[in-house]
Amino acid sequence: MTRSSFVRVFGVGITCAMLGLALIPATAAAQQKLTLGIPGIPPVFAGTIGYVAEKEGFFKKRGVDVTVRAFETGAAASRAVASGEVAVSLSPTPLIVNQISNTDVKLVGIWGMEHPDWLIGATDPNADCASLKGGAVGVDSLGGARSIALRTMLLGCKMKIEEVQQVPLSSNVGAAMVAGQLKFGVLHIDDIPVIQAETKKPLKTIITQKSIRPVDHYLLLVAHQDQLAKNRDAYVRIVAALIDAERFMRNPANHEKVAKYAEPTGRSGEIAVQALKAFVDMEFWPKDKDGLGAKNLEMVGNIQKKVGNIKADKPAPYERIVDPSVWRDAKAMVDKK
Repeated sequence: MTRSSFVRVFGVGITCAMLGLALIPATAAAQQKLTLGIPGIPPVFAGTIGYVAEKEGFFKKRGVDVTVRAFETGAAASRAVASGEVAVSLSPTPLIVNQISNTDVKLVGIWGMEHPDWLIGATDPNADCASLKGGAVGVDSLGGARSIALRTMLLGCKMKIEEVQQVPLSSNVGAAMVAGQLKFGVLHIDDIPVIQAETKKPLKTIITQKSIRPVDHYLLLVAHQDQLAKNRDAYVRIVAALIDAERFMRNPANHEKVAKYAEPTGRSGEIAVQALKAFVDMEFWPKDKDGLGAKNLEMVGNIQKKVGNIKADKPAPYERIVDPSVWRDAKAMVDKK
């Protein structure tokens, strides 16, 4: 072999090796199996974004092997992240803010959903705030997302949580109301058409969380701080896949397909499409932003302190609760041509 031929062959070999090295981060991330925990059995509609990212192959596209797993509550999902059982979870923002403020649990938000859709519904068309006093109200679990939302909404009714009876039912509050076991429940907006279709009667909305608190926060995608530091690239790729999924869900041409992916939530067909349209309109899943608004999260902290859920002197600062840099890097990855 001549010197010039050797140089050409050697150069090609080096180039191929360099290309192989460039692929290592994505390959390594893909080989590591990760889990995204979502709240509710059956899951709440917010978790649909995870199913879309999984079923449409967005996680694989971004180089991570992620399985979506439903937990009984968002609180249970966050505990699984704290223990290292799962990589990330969609968990109630008030709960996470409380945990970080009170015990400095090593969780951090890397993406979020700023617009809660909570409401207190009643099967009695004549019900009002006064009717709630002493009544049984369906929630997910004591201290869970619906329970925390109930405490917040009762402020708008000038009532305290001790003035009602909480009935923990996981995601089955609507089913209990349809069965006539409960008159009142803390519900999502997609629960309304289901209850009305089953009971053949209109559902009375007593109060919504948005009506008393326009600036708010619903769910945080949380990671364990130590695991995020060790494997940051994988978390960036997870968030990139969720950005892909949100853009896919936003397109009306995909709504029938998304409705199919939403079947684990108990919503399917036209009801799922109706719910999806309502949620897209309210930017339930953040549209080209991280969903980590400082005003929103600070509002949650202040309210949780006011209602007595934060025992510390003051809520944890914004900088401790979230890490916006993960979304910034994920957005750059998605937008890269």
